[in-house]
Amino acid sequence: MKALVCRKPGELIFEDRSAPGQPGHGWALVRISHVGICGTDYHIFEGKHPYLAYPRIMGHELSGTVTAVGEGVAIEVGERVVVNPYLACGKCIACRHDKPNCCVSIEVLGVHRDGGMCEELLVPAANLYPVAGLSLVDAAAVEFLAIGAHAVRRSKLAAGVRTLVIGAGPIGLGTALFARIAGQTVTIMDMSRERLDFAEGQLGFPVIDGASGSPVDLVRERTDGDCFDLVFDATGSKASIQAAFGYVAHGGALIMVSVIKDEISFSDPEFHKREMMLIGSRNALRIDFDHVMAAMRDGTIPVAKLITHHTTLQNSPHDISRWAHQKSGLIKAVIAF
Repeated sequence: MKALVCRKPGELIFEDRSAPGQPGHGWALVRISHVGICGTDYHIFEGKHPYLAYPRIMGHELSGTVTAVGEGVAIEVGERVVVNPYLACGKCIACRHDKPNCCVSIEVLGVHRDGGMCEELLVPAANLYPVAGLSLVDAAAVEFLAIGAHAVRRSKLAAGVRTLVIGAGPIGLGTALFARIAGQTVTIMDMSRERLDFAEGQLGFPVIDGASGSPVDLVRERTDGDCFDLVFDATGSKASIQAAFGYVAHGGALIMVSVIKDEISFSDPEFHKREMMLIGSRNALRIDFDHVMAAMRDGTIPVAKLITHHTTLQNSPHDISRWAHQKSGLIKAVIAF
């Protein structure tokens, strides 16, 4: 089969790889249809991912069609599916508590093991979810949106609260959309005027331009001095995360959607004075994938606006290298096979 391989940072080449073969017990073979290109993929291409061994077949935002199944598999050949790319051990404390998204020894397709920028992929059948009613191109956007849906579900605060999402990239926009679906009053903050214009003009969110003044002053001004009940940080920036503690209202919560390699610090007196909650959010669960697909089916998620760029597998080496540096107008790009 054809596979797009990142041999080393900055080098994407096609290789002929052996076909995966027939699936074993509990596994299925999927012919890949579409792959969403994630920020993680750009980081792998640029050599910025801290936990990755090259060469690697990237790709974890995947949709396709089941072409073969092993024993003990209920899903049928011919079923169109979205792939949950988080492979959990099923035995650790997180898995025993029904939290495979934060499995102690989790492996993510396209990161810890080869992913879906290839023609066929073997996947545990439990990680395949039918996408009835959705196109396969839209299904390739389910995984990144599930990250935001999971973060909102983790926030645990009621509808009607005032919410700030920091970061107007794909994960931040997904978080904002599902916070709005949950009944929260959502504002988006970013330093990029272009991204803010998209969030405001295309998705209808009020915005704060963090480059137009002191962000904490802008937050207080927008909230009559109270700050926001919920703050989601989806920037991947140490400085942004640390500043976000100052945007949370007394009794509110900060949810860290993005993950960084660095340590963060905050003022403990301020943290306790506000009786804040600090919540980590990692990956997503089946319930989040299902929530995203339901929202797509009923038209609540404007997926056609979010998928701004398209390419083919043949053209993807050139386009990935270009989009890694030229992000103007780019929200989500999808590869079609």
